Formats: sequence, structure tokens, C-alpha cells
Amino acid sequence: MTDSRKTGNPDHIDPRTDSERAEDGCVVLNDDAPVLPVSVNTSIQKWASGRCEPIDDHVAEEVPVALVYNGVSHAVMMATPADLEDFALGFSLSEGIVESPGEVYDIRFQDAPKGIAVHLDISPRRFAALKSRRRNLAGRTGCGLCGVDSLDEAVRAIRPVCQTSCFGVDGIVRALDMLPAMQVMNGKMRSLHAAAWAAADGTIELVREDVGRHNAMDKLIGAMAREGRCTDGGFVIATSRCSYEMAQKATAAGAAMLVTISAPTALALRLAEDAGLIVVALGRGDTLRAYTHHQRLLPGFDKDADARPRPLQ
Repeated sequence: MTDSRKTGNPDHIDPRTDSERAEDGCVVLNDDAPVLPVSVNTSIQKWASGRCEPIDDHVAEEVPVALVYNGVSHAVMMATPADLEDFALGFSLSEGIVESPGEVYDIRFQDAPKGIAVHLDISPRRFAALKSRRRNLAGRTGCGLCGVDSLDEAVRAIRPVCQTSCFGVDGIVRALDMLPAMQVMNGKMRSLHAAAWAAADGTIELVREDVGRHNAMDKLIGAMAREGRCTDGGFVIATSRCSYEMAQKATAAGAAMLVTISAPTALALRLAEDAGLIVVALGRGDTLRAYTHHQRLLPGFDKDADARPRPLQ
């Protein structure tokens, strides 16, 4: 990969091998992500019922993660240092940088003093589109959304999802009941969000966690893409509010339903209505609220619901 500090040209690709560049003091990239702790232990004072006692606690770690495409840095996110390959691929898909996993040729990692850089080698066509988008946005005021630099980019065109899929309320309730026990890291730190993929009957098949709700969703999308999982016949459940970005990422992944623990925003619901995305929110125990396309919810699990496979390719 490139080191723009050495070349002076951010689009130049250095043809030398990693070992040759290492000898010249350049960046060395590794196939595996650096192994960093996801939490730290700290001594605190716990107050309960008017009494105080010293205890040890686990506090979630977060590190800056830079996403670098063909040698050009695109965004820096604060993230939990786990499942970073899933994160990089999922971010690339949900943000429209690539259209399919096959357009990401390689993912490698750089362990930097203040964080981690994830270097993605993407197709020339997608990299040209990314550079064009960056040039068009140059000099505009940032809006603070995942490297987005303009209001036009913040609210992008949506990808319609399958509007024939139906889901049983019993399956949603089952998934909500299963999820807490599957949040392994949050069980220790109590500060991480989770995004999970559940089968139509509510069986949770895949979970990713992160300090950021968007990061957790991107990690889930990336993990599903790497495993070639189908996006029909199941749904996404997230331990956050249903914001516009969460609804947008769910539709980008091809999910037909998004279930969240907290309430939605109006913009998220407008997107969901237009895209055909079922939004179920405020899901706790056997209580939930269907905000969009509620006619596709059934009292129980519909075994005859459309579950034709449509993998992310």
C-alpha cells in the first residue's frame, strides 16, 4: 500500500514489497489485525443503599480506526478493536464505497502508535468513483456522518428491500429474549451496542458488538458478507435507537426488517416507508411497536414466508 508522506502523491501506489518498504522506514502492513484489549480493569468506588465499597470494574476500550482505500485515507472512526475486517468490509458496503464484497480485493492492517489503519485494496472503478466523490465534496462543510462531507451525501438514494417478506411477532420476541445473553463483551463492560442477525423464527445466528451503534451494524454487515449469508428470511436487531443511519445501513444490507430497543426518528421512518423496510422499535420483552409496514407482521412465526436466498455477492 502507499505511504503518501513518502511519495507526496496520495494516489500513488508503491510497488515495493512490505519488506522492502520496511527497510526504508515505510509503513508495514499485516494480514492480521493487531491484537488489542477490548477492555481495561480499573478500581472504582461503588455506592449502593447508602453504603460504599471499593470494587474492580471493566471499562470498554475504544481506539481510532482509519479506513484507507488504495492508499488514500477516507475516514477515521472510534471503534472497539475487535472484528475489524468485518467492520471495514461492512462500512465499505453500507456507505456505498463498493457495491459488492468482490470489489474488495484485499484487507490489511497497520498498527500505528495512536490507533489502527485498515488498508483496503478496492477495484479501480470503485476507487475512481470514490476519488470523484471526494473531489466534488472538497471545501464543503462537513456534516459529521461517517466521513460524509455534504448534506446531499448525508441523505442518499435508498435501495428498496423485499416487500413480500412477512415476520411473526413470536420470532421477534424470541430474538429480543435471546440477545442479552449473546452480548458477551457487553456482559462485562455494559457500554457496548450490539447488532445481530436473526432467522425468521427468532434464532440469533450472528452478533457483533462495538462502542458505536453504527460500527456494530457495519461489523454485522461485513461478517454476513464474508460468510455469504442470505439476507432474505431473517432480520436485524440492534440495541440502539432506530436512527436514519441505522435504517439506511439495514436497507443497504438488504434486510427486510430492523428491530431496535429504543425509539425511531421521523427521518428513519420516512426512509423505511419508502424502502419497504419494516421498523419495529421499543422492543422489550413481549412488548414492541411496529412503525412501518405493520401489515407484514403476523401473530406467530410464518413458516411459509418468502425465504428465497439472496446472498451478498
